[in-house]
Amino acid sequence: MMKVAIVILNWNGRHMLERFLPSVVQHCPDFAEVIIADNGSSDDSIPFLRQHYPTLRLILHDKNYGFADGYNKALAQVDADYFVLLNDDVEVSHGWVEKVVSLMDNDPSIAVAQPKLLMYDSRQTFEYAGGAGGFIDKLGYPFCRGRIFGTLEADTRQYDDCREVFWASGAAMFVRASVWRELGGLDGDFFAHMEEIDFCWRCKNKGYKAVCCPDATVYHVGGGTLPKSSPFKTQLNFRNNLAMLYKNLPHNRLHRVIALRFVLDWVAALSFLLKGNAGECRAVFKAHKEFRQWKPSLAEKRGKLNPHEVSCVYQRSILVDYHLLSRRTFRQLPQEKFLADSSTTSRK
Repeated sequence: MMKVAIVILNWNGRHMLERFLPSVVQHCPDFAEVIIADNGSSDDSIPFLRQHYPTLRLILHDKNYGFADGYNKALAQVDADYFVLLNDDVEVSHGWVEKVVSLMDNDPSIAVAQPKLLMYDSRQTFEYAGGAGGFIDKLGYPFCRGRIFGTLEADTRQYDDCREVFWASGAAMFVRASVWRELGGLDGDFFAHMEEIDFCWRCKNKGYKAVCCPDATVYHVGGGTLPKSSPFKTQLNFRNNLAMLYKNLPHNRLHRVIALRFVLDWVAALSFLLKGNAGECRAVFKAHKEFRQWKPSLAEKRGKLNPHEVSCVYQRSILVDYHLLSRRTFRQLPQEKFLADSSTTSRK
């Protein structure tokens, strides 16, 4: 059994594999292995891998199960102490695995970790998908150190401290395999988007931590599977965000937050419509319809989690701070407003 399994989920990504897999293989330590899990690709990904990387292990799915169940089905076939969920559009650097694993080895309460994510095409700029670790506000809107909404900061080493975060990016997410199995992996119903935040939240509800290890750096292209503007992507994001909130919010905030998010989502839908994006507007209401259909199963999932207040939740509205108060960077946010409850930052 290898200590670390680096698993790349591929779907018609032959061009990405050709471009980025060499760095992953080059910087794979002796105690790790690289595995490609293919989500039913119809391009020439598999012939390419068999020709150019004949020693790499391949896990072949019969169809596209999305990010969530694609990984669930792949990792059920992998035996390792740590899983690394790595996007196919990520270039890694020397020591990226060793540094994160050393951190996790030294603290058993860490269930999830990520390296620092920078943009592949602008290497001194934080990348949208994860920056230097993710957070959410009290209404469930995600943001990162280095990225709030569409504002990306330059990396001037301002976030080079290793600290607990709320969520780690699925673009390069290290997971303790025992916790993955304990929690049943990602929520397969999500298909894609928000599933890693939901997983990290479930980890926190179980008393584990998520951290960012900025000593390790990777470079992410981002947006490779779905276009930046996509009604389907909008539908997934709005639906999955509501589902995540319903599963994980403490009871005393659940119904108030969900009701307010519905109103804010309607405002977002109107904004889409006014900008001429009728498809995006419809996607919001499709998301709400699916969320309502999901509620019985979400309630069942919630019943297994015992949701409570957890660390690293921003106790303000990031919408207000960003749009009304012009707080565009993480350092401009009042740091005392990040909920820190020591009872939730170690394994119970």
